Amino acid sequence: MDEFFDIPTLIVIGVAIVVLFRLRQVLGTRIGHERPPVDPNKPADLTPDRKPEDNILTMRPRPADQKSDDEDLRKRKLEAEVEQFSNGDKALADGFNAIAEADPTFSPKSFLEGAKQAYEMVLTAYASGDRKTLKNLLEKDVFDGFDHAMDAREAAGQAVDFTFVGLPKVDISHAEVDKRNAMVTVQFHAEVVSVTKGKDGAVTEGTPDQVKTIADEWTFARNPKSRDPNWKLIATNQLE
Repeated sequence: MDEFFDIPTLIVIGVAIVVLFRLRQVLGTRIGHERPPVDPNKPADLTPDRKPEDNILTMRPRPADQKSDDEDLRKRKLEAEVEQFSNGDKALADGFNAIAEADPTFSPKSFLEGAKQAYEMVLTAYASGDRKTLKNLLEKDVFDGFDHAMDAREAAGQAVDFTFVGLPKVDISHAEVDKRNAMVTVQFHAEVVSVTKGKDGAVTEGTPDQVKTIADEWTFARNPKSRDPNWKLIATNQLE
């Protein structure tokens, strides 16, 4: 019995107890809630609210595909507009296509809408003497002609009461591209009320509250290579 508890044996037992105590501190103990060991040959479980296809990353259409679709749509839209606004005039249709080739953003429909707005703005600005607006819309030679007419009117002490009523008829009559500019000619048939008064306020021209029809043919131009998207009026002609 005394030999069992000899000093070397006690030392070994003591060391074993210390080692076990240290291992327990490092590794801990199982409490019944540990995750099971991971089986490397088994696929990972998905959460209940997640489906296998949720792991698939949905890709957006490639830019090249989107660009191709947009180009096809633009081409079909242009073809329809050319047919609509050329009214069977082959020369006019060719002109539209030539402008669109030089300027891919060109659209006969959009151009005509812009031309209508420009026509009203120019007439209204001219009647009120708004030179700033006219400078933005007119080519220099055309602006100079309007400016001289306004100078003469102002020198005579005249003023214009003007109301733009509407545009019952508007047609594109010509379209072409020269070496530098794309040019489109539009015929406007407008309804307006215009009365000119003298210094004393007496009416010298026109009839108040009476709508009259005027007809003009204007030509607009734009350099397709320019960063400026605006067209400018380069020529005017009053139709009978």
